Amino acid sequence: MTKENTEQLLLDRTQSREKDAKVFDARSRGLLGVREAARRDRRLKFTSLLHHLSEELLRESFLELKKPAAPGIDDETWRDYAVDFERRIRDLHGRIHRGAYRAKPSKRSYIPKSDGTMRPLGIAALEDKIVQQAARTVLECIYEQDFLGFSYGYRPKRSSHQALDALYVGTTKRKVNWIIDADIRGFFDNISHEWLMKFLEHRIADKRMLRLLKRWLRAGVSEDGEWSPTKVEHRRER
Repeated sequence: MTKENTEQLLLDRTQSREKDAKVFDARSRGLLGVREAARRDRRLKFTSLLHHLSEELLRESFLELKKPAAPGIDDETWRDYAVDFERRIRDLHGRIHRGAYRAKPSKRSYIPKSDGTMRPLGIAALEDKIVQQAARTVLECIYEQDFLGFSYGYRPKRSSHQALDALYVGTTKRKVNWIIDADIRGFFDNISHEWLMKFLEHRIADKRMLRLLKRWLRAGVSEDGEWSPTKVEHRRER
């Protein structure tokens, strides 16, 4: 790899990774075992998950990121990280499994909403994006077996257009008297971290994986150079 142009090699690998049997994907035997176990027993708690965050999965997770995405507080882009890519992935993998990986605060940004107000966004640092993508791949193997068929939000291979199609079929093929449109105001800023972790512990008993997830919850946000913790309205915990 050091004898070739790293960036071009990664771009080529991105385009052909689905055809390349050597490139890791979520259908590997290890994660298939997690998925099958989750499907067989919905009360099963998984005690060993962190080891699935392998170098191969971290590489694949990096390649799946959006290349032109805005950088976080590290100011590092996808193409920046592609330089010396293999060494950096090995180092990241080692820090994760030694417990030395530390999540960085998300960079606060705002985008306009249709009603004229601004929606806050949190932009993660590049390495945090990689590890979060890998962790999501592992967790999806468990929770995709639990989700109901009419759930569409943030699920793989599902979109808002598919949700609208399902809604159309439901309202035209069945007798419907009411349609309720509801939203949770500032959900990601106000969700209780305590209850979120309790919910995860119904299925996850791997303490190292739980510690990893807690690091992102506690990393906070950075706005104009000032750090602040993630806002949580404790009154919602009742």
